[in-house]
Amino acid sequence: MISERMTQAINEQIKNELESYYLYLSMAAYFHSANLDGMGRWMRIQAHEEMVHAMKLLDHLLDRGGKVQLPDLKQHKTEWESPLEAWQDAYKHEQFITSKINDLMDLAREEKDYQAQPLLTWFIEEQIEEEATSGKVAEEMAMVSDTKQGLFFMDRELGQRAFPANSPLDPAAYAAT
Repeated sequence: MISERMTQAINEQIKNELESYYLYLSMAAYFHSANLDGMGRWMRIQAHEEMVHAMKLLDHLLDRGGKVQLPDLKQHKTEWESPLEAWQDAYKHEQFITSKINDLMDLAREEKDYQAQPLLTWFIEEQIEEEATSGKVAEEMAMVSDTKQGLFFMDRELGQRAFPANSPLDPAAYAAT
């Protein structure tokens, strides 16, 4: 049985992951509205990943007899001054999520919750990739942000990211319906 403290902390992280979903979906809308469809696609896929992260945590709670409590979500930012600002915000947000996952691991160790630690280790490793990727794109955007050609190149490059199979965020999944 999972402790009440861990249950509350994991519920809070589910909220953080769902707010990440909202944030990246907002960024996708921003990029699409600016005709940067490659970046919009990239953010849709990122939103998909965040939803999967929330579900991993939700299932962990359910599997261990914890009570899932979904609080209201906070709408973070919905507009940016530039693509660079959006990517910088994505990087800052991933750093925030990393700190929250680290806090969860600290709590799991304090509570001697050995069942939570493998899942949290997966999240810690995932955050290495998330920070590295968003940080790299933010740095590259800073290098090219003043040039239309650079922005066009970055948009095209980021648009190569593939949707996971059957993602409901992939326009192809609902285009025929």
